[in-house]
Amino acid sequence: MSSTTSSTTITEARRPNLINSLFPSVISGIVLGVAGAAIAGLLVNRITTAYSPDGVPNNDAVASAVYIGWVLFFFIGIGAFNGVIKWGFARREPTPAEELQLAGKDQGLWRYFRYTTDHKVVGMQYLATVFVLFFFGSMGAFMIRLEQSRPGAIFFNPSTYNTIVGMHGILMIASAIVMISGPFGNFILPIMIGARDMAFPRLNALSYWLLFTAIPIFLSTLFLGGFQTGWTGYASLADQGLTPGMDAYCFTILVFAVSTTVAAVNIVTTVMIMRTKGMTWGRLPIFVWGVLLSVILSLTAFPSFIVTQIMVMMDRVFNTSFFLAASGGSNWLYEHLFWFMGHPEVYVIALPAMAVAAEVSAVFTRKPLFGYRLLVASIVGISVLSVIVWGHHLYTSGSENALTVPFMLDTELISIPTGIFFLVLVGTLWRGKIWVTIPMMFVCGVLVNFVIGGVTGIYLADLPTDEILHGGMFVTAHFHFTLVGAGVFGFFAGLYYWFPKMVGKRLNPLLGRLHFWLFEIGFVGTFTSLFYAGLQGEPRWSANIAPPFATANLIASLFAILIAASVFTFIYNVIYTLVRGEVADANEWDAKTLEWTVPTPVPLENFEHLPVVTSLPYNYGSPVPEPVTPAAGITGAVTPASIQPQVED
Repeated sequence: MSSTTSSTTITEARRPNLINSLFPSVISGIVLGVAGAAIAGLLVNRITTAYSPDGVPNNDAVASAVYIGWVLFFFIGIGAFNGVIKWGFARREPTPAEELQLAGKDQGLWRYFRYTTDHKVVGMQYLATVFVLFFFGSMGAFMIRLEQSRPGAIFFNPSTYNTIVGMHGILMIASAIVMISGPFGNFILPIMIGARDMAFPRLNALSYWLLFTAIPIFLSTLFLGGFQTGWTGYASLADQGLTPGMDAYCFTILVFAVSTTVAAVNIVTTVMIMRTKGMTWGRLPIFVWGVLLSVILSLTAFPSFIVTQIMVMMDRVFNTSFFLAASGGSNWLYEHLFWFMGHPEVYVIALPAMAVAAEVSAVFTRKPLFGYRLLVASIVGISVLSVIVWGHHLYTSGSENALTVPFMLDTELISIPTGIFFLVLVGTLWRGKIWVTIPMMFVCGVLVNFVIGGVTGIYLADLPTDEILHGGMFVTAHFHFTLVGAGVFGFFAGLYYWFPKMVGKRLNPLLGRLHFWLFEIGFVGTFTSLFYAGLQGEPRWSANIAPPFATANLIASLFAILIAASVFTFIYNVIYTLVRGEVADANEWDAKTLEWTVPTPVPLENFEHLPVVTSLPYNYGSPVPEPVTPAAGITGAVTPASIQPQVED
């Protein structure tokens, strides 16, 4: 009798309750983070007031303390340091049961709100966050088009308008950087290379929650006076900002950059050491190559941006003079450091999107990927050249130097490996049995939009034409065709392609087609009109547009309504699918990469038996032998020529 009672007591003790569910979780993280931010802010406010000659606190120091306290105590509250503390005091490795609990085993939907190490959970967290960021960023774009639909600063004053433009820019840039490598690089990539998880699961969770903590910091600028520097945060204007809103900008960049750095190191290590047997470098799916080179590029370029923000904060808090000319500083230092990041960042966004387009085109043309090795060589070439072209952003800055001509040559050279991508994509589509799915439609959108963005970029690469077009709406239209027309369209191609595997349901195809056509027509109409306005001489950053540019801007704003409609169509499609969508097959598209060989939903450790890869996953059109016996969740669409189960010792 006593034994039964004891057993019942132990079972009840192990059963999760409300307290165990909420602490640690995002709720406890927010509560402790807000408390830590408040305490840190009050302490620094008192200290700076006490040591100030005029009794006025250092608002920049107070804002810095608030943001540092928020991030540090949020991670304490969410339990990010629990494993380190347990290891430090217990001096033992975590048990398998503890690892499974940390991975979210048997925790249902609540695992998405905790510090969870399962790479699939982290991928879904990134995906949901990208949705939210894109929504608010697109609404910022709509406010910009609303203001520019008529001459005169009707809806916003110039200061507010500049803050909206800056927040829209940095929000969309940050979202675009993580939109593919975050969701798909975490959820899909490890399965695609035959791994059971990422190399560093805890760092994987850390990278996402760092991104999460950056969002409230960024939004706080709305209550701190905003920032009028634009998304580039140019110094010395950033040094002279009188409101703490600039501090919010700097800390957002710092936290976001640390997040992407941690994620990049994790992805590089995972691809290098966790590929399954037979997954040689010459057999990597092209999507893996795209994400890998993208994150290597970010590791190369982003540290310079981190340095700029540290120096701006030191100028603001400690009155140093890195960028103040009157005290011996130089604003050109900021511009060089910023654009050393700013131009490679374009390809950090574009490379994964290009890889998604190539991956999807092979599946839906039922052909081997045309020129696989040529495409790998081209994206390697893009990665190398992209770090030596930043100087074309400084043609008109007054920073004259002897490298202007080499920068022009480098910028034009990068069109050669980029052109190889178009050759590979067209070669794959040529005479293929094209299956016109939603992902394939977005691939065609990438092809059309990226060509327009690339051709118009040539005019900005050469100094004589850049002297005329620089600083105008032509530049705005060009980089939107590149980043949105190629990057975001590539993201949607990957989303519609992998959504059935990630969520287990298929998005409504009719709504998907409506989403594509609204987006493509609205996008091309909006930014083609802005090309015309730029050729007529319209400058950027003007809330009050001049009457000669009114017609072009009105047309652009009317087409922008279609873009807004496409956003709400997509949101409705996702919600409808989650509630009432059809259940997807395990291999929805009869594809041959490894992520389609595992069941849906994907098991916690992905594979029951690790596979052995014997060829590229693009051998469409070859005779299909009998399917492998599904001992490891292998479907009939995967052939013994491409994958075999590996029984571990």
